[in-house]
Amino acid sequence: MRTARRALLAFLLLAPLLLRTGPPAFAQPPALLPIPPLESAGALGSELFLQSGATGLVLVIVRDHQVFFRGYGETAPGSQLPPDDDSLIRLCSLTKIFTTDVLTKLVLDGTVRLDDPLQHFAPARTLVPKRIKPITLADLATHTSGLPRELGTAPRGTPHFTFPDARTRWRWLPNQHLRTTPGTAALYSNIGFDFLSDALQSAAHKQYAALLAERTLNPLHMRDTTFFPNLAQCSRLLLGVHDEGACTSTEETAGSSGLYSTPVDMALWLEYLLGATTPGDPSPALGAQNVYLLPSQLVSQQGLDHAGEPTGIGLGWIHLLPADDPAHIVEKTGGGGGFSTYIAIIHSRRTALFLAATDGGIDTHVNLFKAANDLLLAVSGLPPLPPEPPKPVRKRPHHRTRRPALR
Repeated sequence: MRTARRALLAFLLLAPLLLRTGPPAFAQPPALLPIPPLESAGALGSELFLQSGATGLVLVIVRDHQVFFRGYGETAPGSQLPPDDDSLIRLCSLTKIFTTDVLTKLVLDGTVRLDDPLQHFAPARTLVPKRIKPITLADLATHTSGLPRELGTAPRGTPHFTFPDARTRWRWLPNQHLRTTPGTAALYSNIGFDFLSDALQSAAHKQYAALLAERTLNPLHMRDTTFFPNLAQCSRLLLGVHDEGACTSTEETAGSSGLYSTPVDMALWLEYLLGATTPGDPSPALGAQNVYLLPSQLVSQQGLDHAGEPTGIGLGWIHLLPADDPAHIVEKTGGGGGFSTYIAIIHSRRTALFLAATDGGIDTHVNLFKAANDLLLAVSGLPPLPPEPPKPVRKRPHHRTRRPALR
């Protein structure tokens, strides 16, 4: 009882940092609207797979403690074996929401604060650049640090998600000029999340991979979620049509993109993300998902709209539709190394989706993330998202050019 009470007090200390967009954190389901059985996802997933052009696709849906899993296509081109729930997957940028889960827990126990400057955790004699304001942990977690998307291009032949390492990025950082004042504009940044995991490692005085295992993976019994896949795990890695290189350790990008996992583990993760299993026990997962910034507060946003137009920005999470809409979605997209990955949650229906697809030989131009939203909404007994209004086209100034002379 005392532990739960201390957790609640810690959660309330975090609450003033949140931007509430409505009375509850998540809208409650409207009465009398029927929710289809989870088995209805099977046919919807099959249709999505055919539209996607993927080599293989895995779909996990969790509603409370009910779990639906289905694998479509092949584990590798020509294998004629469908993916199963032990297939290994590159989570890509879904790794970021594991990082913010650890961040939230370290905030709750007082190890760090969201407004702590990154400078506090920098190596000795390393100066973190400023632009009017210093970069904080909250800026890193909301893609508003002013840092670019990447440090640069990895050397040729570098395995996926192994560049840059910590030494390289901390040597690079002091020479950077921030593109915007921290906290004022959103620019999706992988390198920012790797600095965030570096900061958490420094604050906890523990290797970040060990910290993630201790605070999140081990308590949830996510045994195949790792930065260090062994030979047996690598033998189960799903493959697309392109040679994506070695299945290897990816600790170098532990904060942004390096995690491997399986559908079995992701079902456990979705159940956790839906909230605490004990009534009244506040969940750090929900704290990370809350809205911390509104797009209207920012001068610009870039790279956050792959699954739809954002209505709120959480710690690694993006919100779609207003918070009081029953179809309100909290989501995270990922991609790279031959994979597209996605998590989406409808808290009003206590239903969450995980999807991973490997590259196929045909580009069908289907937005897999938006199609997955419609699948999740259908399984939740809700209509698809409304079409987004066309974005205004920025006119380029007309410059008169001199015609080249004929030769």
